[in-house]
Amino acid sequence: MSRAKGSPKTGGRKAGTPNKVKADVKQWVDIILNNGRGEFEKRLLRLDDREYIRTYVSLLGYVLPKMSPTTPEELLKKEGEMMQKMLVSMSEEALDKVAKKLFELNSRGE
Repeated sequence: MSRAKGSPKTGGRKAGTPNKVKADVKQWVDIILNNGRGEFEKRLLRLDDREYIRTYVSLLGYVLPKMSPTTPEELLKKEGEMMQKMLVSMSEEALDKVAKKLFELNSRGE
């Protein structure tokens, strides 16, 4: 039976006390991710261009603040800035692959 609304807590964790299990799991995942960082970076370099870009964009959500609704022009500008940053960070080999693919698509009229 649950306690009546407004009645004092009689057991369990005090308000604001972190959940130990959750903290332990977060620490464990953090260790796994940090220890696996080198392997992740190696595998990231082996992805084809489409998967690399998809992964890159999906990871942006974890470091960039969520955007509030804006005008289409503002969205296009931000998207262009993100693409520019991504292109600057890519290797020459990856850039060549992207340029080749864009040329092929443009030649086919897509």
